[in-house]
Amino acid sequence: MKRVTIFAVSLFVAVLIGGCSGEAMPNNRGVYLLIDTSGTYAKELEKAQQLINVILVRLEPGDSFAVGRIDTGSFSEKDIIAKMTFDDRPSIANKQKRRFREMINQFVRAVRPAQHTDITGGVLQAIEYLNEKSTGIKDVLIYSDLEEDLPKGYVRDIPLQLAGFSVTALNVTKLRADNVDPRKYLTRLEDWQTRVEEGGGRWTVINDMDRLERILVN
Repeated sequence: MKRVTIFAVSLFVAVLIGGCSGEAMPNNRGVYLLIDTSGTYAKELEKAQQLINVILVRLEPGDSFAVGRIDTGSFSEKDIIAKMTFDDRPSIANKQKRRFREMINQFVRAVRPAQHTDITGGVLQAIEYLNEKSTGIKDVLIYSDLEEDLPKGYVRDIPLQLAGFSVTALNVTKLRADNVDPRKYLTRLEDWQTRVEEGGGRWTVINDMDRLERILVN
């Protein structure tokens, strides 16, 4: 009986030690927000600023945040408007957040509408950025109507590697053609959901911008 008890205790201790010896998963968050600057969305940037302010309030010291524009060719570092990993010291992190807002405000004052919308390229850039940050939680937010319009010769038929990512489409406005045929709008949503889920990601749509408390809840 004593041998059985000793064996059980030894096994428990071994499991406990083994569990503690492994590296803990990081619990910091990485957020990459893609902003559509084409057509009517160039007029929606004030709402995007409000969205960014909500995100900044929710992010904690140690979290990372980047905002990139959806442009003609969005798979590029030059389309990252602002990026920052917030310091572990709350006082420094708050200063960084103020600087982040300033960079966004400067961009909004000077932005010009994009001629094309390379959404896929922007998502690929977001994946690359968040993977480099190695955050425990990875969020890609897309502020767009999800209508991709690529320049001639651009190839974007690329599988998206989104295992461990949450992708949220925000303020997916209906185009004029959608009023004539609503199936076009529904098809855009379904196509993007399929791409995200086939890549291993989680897909969400939030069109009510008064319900932004639903973002970054996990």
